[in-house]
Amino acid sequence: MSVQVVAAKMAEVELKDVPSGKDLSAGPSLSAGKGLGKSEATSTSTAASPTAESTGNPGKMPQASALKRTDPQQNGGEAFVNRDGTVAEAPRMKKIQFADQKQEFNKRPSKIGRRSLSRSISQSSTDSYSSAASYTDSSDDETSPRDKQQKNSKGNGDFCIKNIKQAEFGRREIEIAEQEMPALMALRKRAQGEKPLAGAKVVGCTHITAQTAVLMETLSALGAQCRWAACNIYSTQNEVAAALAEGGFSVFAWKGESEDDFWWCIDRCVNVEGWQPNMILDDGGDLTHWIYKKYPNMFKKIKGIVEESVTGVHRLYQLSKAGKLCVPAMNVNDSVTKQKFDNLYCCRESILDGLKRTTDVMFGGKQVVVCGYGEVGKGCCAALKAMGSIVYVTEIDPICALQACMDGFRLVKLNEVIRQVDIVITCTGNKNVVVRENLDRMKNGCIVCNMGHSNTEIDVASLRTPELTWERVRSQVDHVIWPDGKRIVLLAEGRLLNLSCSTVPTFVLSITATTQALALIELYNAPEGRYKQDVYLLPKKMDEYVASLHLPTFDAHLTELSDEQAKYLGLNKNGPFKPNYYRY
Repeated sequence: MSVQVVAAKMAEVELKDVPSGKDLSAGPSLSAGKGLGKSEATSTSTAASPTAESTGNPGKMPQASALKRTDPQQNGGEAFVNRDGTVAEAPRMKKIQFADQKQEFNKRPSKIGRRSLSRSISQSSTDSYSSAASYTDSSDDETSPRDKQQKNSKGNGDFCIKNIKQAEFGRREIEIAEQEMPALMALRKRAQGEKPLAGAKVVGCTHITAQTAVLMETLSALGAQCRWAACNIYSTQNEVAAALAEGGFSVFAWKGESEDDFWWCIDRCVNVEGWQPNMILDDGGDLTHWIYKKYPNMFKKIKGIVEESVTGVHRLYQLSKAGKLCVPAMNVNDSVTKQKFDNLYCCRESILDGLKRTTDVMFGGKQVVVCGYGEVGKGCCAALKAMGSIVYVTEIDPICALQACMDGFRLVKLNEVIRQVDIVITCTGNKNVVVRENLDRMKNGCIVCNMGHSNTEIDVASLRTPELTWERVRSQVDHVIWPDGKRIVLLAEGRLLNLSCSTVPTFVLSITATTQALALIELYNAPEGRYKQDVYLLPKKMDEYVASLHLPTFDAHLTELSDEQAKYLGLNKNGPFKPNYYRY
């Protein structure tokens, strides 16, 4: 038998005979039994070793007390080194499980518990990514607002929203938005004393967000009475709607309305005893369409319509061409301040925000096709290109197509790239831009979304067939699964991505909202005969005024024309500085 084995066995025998507490260096587990941690036991034994070693006899077989312990950090376990250099492994002691460790282990989630915890975390993330606010989807109350009887703190119940108790949160969001809407706040301050909208009864149908709330409160400060519905079933911020209702506004909207709810809310705004609108502020043309269809006699008292979307303006021009437009209408969408700022700069930022919040997609190296190269398309392409995406463009207009080519994008037909692209974005204002044939040919995992106002661009109805399975991933995100297992990721069911799934830059909306307010003031106060039953653009002077109100934010300083320069150009020193035919 070797010396090492004999030494180990003798050490084991002597360790068993050591009384508890007399030689801590020989038995670290005994220390543990008294409640010392591992580090405490190790330090105690190390301190005792020199004394024990000095009493040893080199002529005899080393006893356990004369053995030097090695560093467990280096050898991966406890061991003793004999004086002759051989190493003897210390006896292995059964680890003691402390009561508090066992309790801690029992606190760990079970398999089912872990799944529940995962769902809880996932739901929390979804709530925080909801349209503009974490409060919007946090309510567990699934009761339809139409079935509730709610009143604000003043006892007024002329509204229908998700939850009036969220008003305080909504008020904070409105206050934040006010900081980024300098022109509207300046307009409110300058014109509040004059009350240019005194007597105006404005019925509105727009996205109900914190930015819209600032517009509504500005119109109210200028003398108008307002009743409001949402133009999109997914874009309403419930807490903002609650704050407006608490402030006395008649608001009929909540996030996640059904199609029936949508038209019911518009009807509640319009059809009310003792109140009839004399101004319309529309976004998409649905409100104007509803009044034409259900209450055509109301147009006898309506002074004008202000419309801000491509879709709504297209409908107005159709009515005008058919001779059915019976009041003047202001085309805000094609005003310079809307077209060049809201459509371009707003979408340049919000397209990335909407896609990130819903899919967490990385843009670098992704192949993206953008359908339409108008101002919205230009903004989307610029943002995606800057993030490293490979961007293709489809266009019907040769001028816009040439702009896309000169900007470095490849112009294609959709069916040429539909099998290879990772993301499809529509922004044309048209219908059936992406049809079932295109959807069938898309690659697995392709993301499909729309940046146009209307939900007509993607043929979503063709996907609601028995052979396809719809799977809700999170709010506004659906997997549509084919029988062979292929799936696409559809965002907001083909509705406007940025306002349905994320937020938009407040400062840019200040420009649009100020333009809308000035258009309302102009139409409401215009002398009879100035505007006929037709569609008009905002006067150039007003566009320039809106832009000038936003310049102080950037500490910008305009250069002024001298008299000689103004005469040379044939301009008024105070503007307008461009003719109506000028293309910015």
